[in-house]
Amino acid sequence: MSDLSTVNSAKPVRYWLIVAARDHVLRGVEGGFCQANHGSARNLKRMQNGDGVAFYSPKLTLGETTPLRAFTAIGWVQGDAVYQTTVSPDFEPFRRDITFLESHEAPIAPLIPALHFIKNKTNWGITFRFGFLEIPEDDFLTIAAHMGVNPG
Repeated sequence: MSDLSTVNSAKPVRYWLIVAARDHVLRGVEGGFCQANHGSARNLKRMQNGDGVAFYSPKLTLGETTPLRAFTAIGWVQGDAVYQTTVSPDFEPFRRDITFLESHEAPIAPLIPALHFIKNKTNWGITFRFGFLEIPEDDFLTIAAHMGVNPG
């Protein structure tokens, strides 16, 4: 089991949620990076070394309709650099390095009542429409616990 206490930061830690299809999240886990908002740098620049980041996947695969609705990865922002990489001639996304923690997927449905960042518990999916949001520490810890990560 991974332990959330493995980060040391002199700066206040903030917590983020990135929305992406599971296949994209898993590519990031394999490569030790994250992307947000189709490769935009804007929101990645808000993150700092040591911040926590959780990933929510509404679908299994981008462009397909098979739903997943689960938290799929969790970790810590590593370093201060936002960098650009070339995936193809038409796609050069910005990324941040992430130290991913050992975890398992956690369906969102049982967590909806407990998550404070979800204001509308009936139409909760609207909360994720912008693909990137800051969440309270308590919610990050709740998500982590349901993913099998020790709060430390």
